[in-house]
This record gives sequence, structure tokens and C-alpha cells, in this order.
Amino acid sequence: MKRSIDRILTTHVGSLPRPADLLDLVRAKEDGKPIDEKAHTARLREAVADVVRKQTDLGIDIVDDGEFGKPSFVSYVNERLGGFEFDREAPRQSPWAGSREAKSFPEFYGDGHVAARQNHMVCTAPVTYRGMAQLKTDIDNLKAALDGAKPQEAFMPAISPTSAADWQRNGYYKSEEEYLFAIADALREEYEAIVKAGLLLQVDDPHLVTYWIKEPDLTLEQFRKWAQLRVEALNHALRNIPPEKVRHHTCYGINMGPRVHDLELKHIVDLILKIRAGAYSFEAANPRHEHEWKVWEGAKLPAGKSLIPGVISH
Repeated sequence: MKRSIDRILTTHVGSLPRPADLLDLVRAKEDGKPIDEKAHTARLREAVADVVRKQTDLGIDIVDDGEFGKPSFVSYVNERLGGFEFDREAPRQSPWAGSREAKSFPEFYGDGHVAARQNHMVCTAPVTYRGMAQLKTDIDNLKAALDGAKPQEAFMPAISPTSAADWQRNGYYKSEEEYLFAIADALREEYEAIVKAGLLLQVDDPHLVTYWIKEPDLTLEQFRKWAQLRVEALNHALRNIPPEKVRHHTCYGINMGPRVHDLELKHIVDLILKIRAGAYSFEAANPRHEHEWKVWEGAKLPAGKSLIPGVISH
């Protein structure tokens, strides 16, 4: 992993706006509708080449494929993890329903604040990884796009065990801990394949901090106990990968609404720094977090580690 030595290297957190025609194909495929696979394959490869070129043209140093091969940064696991089936009991409601924010701003977070597309799954059998073909397509498309481009490095995002377990309900394992580590073991295959392909792995882990917002009755002590186990599960999945090949990203979710209850960085920074990663990405630009640079006056960043502060944010 390259570090900012002579100048500050630039990057982003992964998912970029998909072209409308590609998004239509991705959504149709996700919904099980028939599509022209050959046309989809060609359009995806073309779109990835375009978005890599655009990133380098704009001066982005560390680029990715925009996650163009995925319906979203988290729901893609629906087709890559085995042992799940469609969850017909999943409520169609905002992910922020019942949260600290919803209690503070009930009018904003009412019934109208509902995501339109949420195809959740439930675990009904042992968790396995079955997404190697889709992953290979993503890797091949990105590496083809990098041929001729001259970024400093390239990365590929993958969801964390914590966020995957939040997205897909456990209906099989005897405990949440057993379920969490089963997902970690399955996602390990994806993580290791990305690094083996010569790319940096970015672990997307928003639920690590948004859980605090979504569970208003939690004390800080209870939350930290919950988070400690999630860090252990992630490290279990990363155990065979050199930390310098990994960047960890956490944030406070795609919530374009009033936010006053975000977890303060000072309450979790020590746990984040225990993650087996060479760089840590976090929100640092919006009014709720722009003051938190002060946290790093006291937090001890381990030798050889880097920070990736998000200085452009929604």
C-alpha cells in the first residue's frame, strides 16, 4: 500500500454512480428477470473502463471499478453467499426506523422515509461462499481497465462480516456469534482472492458504527462489547492477509437526513485501530465530525499505518 510521502494521495470509498442503462440491467438481474447476458457482460466491461479512465483523468490516485458489477455495496452478497433464501418476513421499512434519529425527528423518519429496494435474505443452512465467478468478473474487468491507465494503485471493496450479518438475518445458527464467524469464514475467500489478484482490499464496515444509532437503548459499554466481537470476527476473516494490503472503511450510513446521534470517534477509535488493516477510512468532513481531528492528538496510530480521512462528504 502506497503512502502519502511527497504529496497527499487521493482516493474515494468505492461505490460510484452507475450509468442508467447498466443500472437497469443490474437491477433486472437482481430481480431474476431475463436479460441479454452477452450485452450485460460487454456493457459492464465498457462501463468499468470508462469509470477508471474518468477517475485517473480527474487525478484520483487510488481507483476502483465503482462497484459497477454489484447492485449495491452490501446487497451483492445475496448472490455470493450460500445458505440463504429470500426473507419473506423482512419488514419494508427505513433502516433508521426506531433509531435514535427517528426518535428525535419522528416527522422526518416516518413512513415516507423508506428505501424502495430492499431484498433481504435469511440464513437457513451453513454459510458458504459461492461468488467466485462474479468476483472473477469484477477483478478481470478492473484489471483490464487498468491496462493503459496509470493510477498509483487500485482497490476493490468487499462487505464486512458485521454489515453482511446485519443485512441477512440469522435463522439457522444457535447464536449470533456463531453466525457472525460463519460469515467471516465465507467472506475470507473473497478477501483473499482480491489480494491474490494484486489489488488492495477495502473492507466496507458501516454497521460497526451505525449500530449505535439503530439501537437507542444501548449503553456505551454495551455497544463497545458488541463492537469488540465484530472486530474479532473481521480479524478472523483477514488472518491470512498482510495488513498493508487492507484498508478499512467505516461511516455513518447513507442517511441524507438530520443526524445528531452519530457515535463519537473517540468512543471507538481504539477498537478500529485493532483491525488488521494498513489504513483506516472514516468520515471527517461534515459538521458532526469535522472537529474529530482532535481525536488523533491522543490516539496512537500504530507504526506503518495510514489514515484516510473523508474530506468530501454528503
